[in-house]
This record gives sequence, C-alpha cells and structure tokens, in this order.
Amino acid sequence: MSSSKGKPEGKIVILKGQEAENAVLDYVKRMNRPYGVVDVAANLKGAVPKTAVQKVLVALAEKGELIQKVYGKTTFFVYNQAKTDCLSNESIDQLKKELSEIDDQNQASSSELKSYSTELARIKATPTDCELDSQIEATKSRRKISQVTGALQPLRSGAPPITAEELECIYADWTKWRAEWIRRRKVFITFWQLATDTLPPQDAKILEEDLGIEKDTPEHVSLEQGSLCQPQRNLLKRKRL
Repeated sequence: MSSSKGKPEGKIVILKGQEAENAVLDYVKRMNRPYGVVDVAANLKGAVPKTAVQKVLVALAEKGELIQKVYGKTTFFVYNQAKTDCLSNESIDQLKKELSEIDDQNQASSSELKSYSTELARIKATPTDCELDSQIEATKSRRKISQVTGALQPLRSGAPPITAEELECIYADWTKWRAEWIRRRKVFITFWQLATDTLPPQDAKILEEDLGIEKDTPEHVSLEQGSLCQPQRNLLKRKRL
C-alpha cells in the first residue's frame, strides 16, 4: 500500500513586493493608530514576514505615507494624518444642524412616549366590561344590600352622623393601637418560642394553660383577615373620600 502525504490546510500566502506594501499600508491606515514592526507582522498573520514588514514600514515612511516616531529603542509607525480626509467647515455645520434636528425629534418622541404611557396606564386602570358586570352584580347582591342597609340603620334611627374630624381621630387611633398590638404580639411570639423551644409540644401546651396565656380568638383572626385590616382597601379611609 502506497502512502501519500496530505496537503496542508489553511496555508498562508506570503505577499511580496507591491502586494506586501499595499497590505501593510492598508492595515496601518485602516487601524489609524501607532504600531511597531512586531505588532504589524503579528496582526497580518504572517502574510508579510517580519523582516519584510520592517523594510516596508521604513519605505512608506520615506514616501510620506507613514510617520515614523522613535521612543528610546522602540520605533512606531502611524498613518500620515495629513493624508486623511477632513471635513470642510460647511460639512461640519451641516452635521451640527442635522444633530440638532435629531435631538429635537428625540425630545418630541420622548414627550409623545410619555403621553402614550400615561394614556396606557389610565386605560389599564379602567375596569373592563367583564369587571364592571361583576361589580354591578356584587352591588345588586343581597349581602351587599344588607351591608349598606345596616350601615344606614343608625342614621335612620336618628343617630348623629360622624364628622370628618371624628372619623379622622378614629382612624388615627385605630392605626396607632393596631400597630402597637402587632408589635407586642411579635415580641411575645419571639420570647415564647425561645422559652418553649426545648419543650415537647404537649408540655408547651400545659405551660401555656398554667400561665393563663390567651391567644387570638376566632373573632381576632377574622378581623385581621377582613377588609378593615387591608391597607389597599381601608374602609375608614374610603369613607373620608
């Protein structure tokens, strides 16, 4: 069986003469920053050998295509900035004018977007037809009518209505003492857990009875879970509006 050597894949084509000079000049011009010989040779991926790069860079500098700068023992080459295309004053003024117009358009678009966002928020906050139907049905329900009738009964019996100042005072007292109750309950629960942490549940129950500790009654639990204790549906606050 005869053996054959495979052809190397991705072989780099070595550039010479004018092609090498064009490649080096195109790269330095395109990047438009100072480079040394080693950097240019490495960035060209070996298409132009290092020794050739040195000669090409010096030759381009002599032709005025590149500027050669020496810092200590290191030499850098950069594209001659005098050969770069510069905008005229008229072109710069035109660009500034276009930039100003674009800024005005952006401000107008931002204002329009803000207006649309406000309108969208208003639409989202508006009840849908289905939600309105549900609210109407809930209002017509016997339970709702009974609640409203019960609230009106004291007024029908001749009881004086509560003034806005009295209602504000009641609401302030309710907020103050409920917050105090929540704080004290939290303190008790914390210390009670520390005290009974090592006790079996049955012993903890006996200790609770011996100390005469009274927990929340079903009425308390129902009150805490009711609408009166929900901040977003505070009934006292709604009555003031």
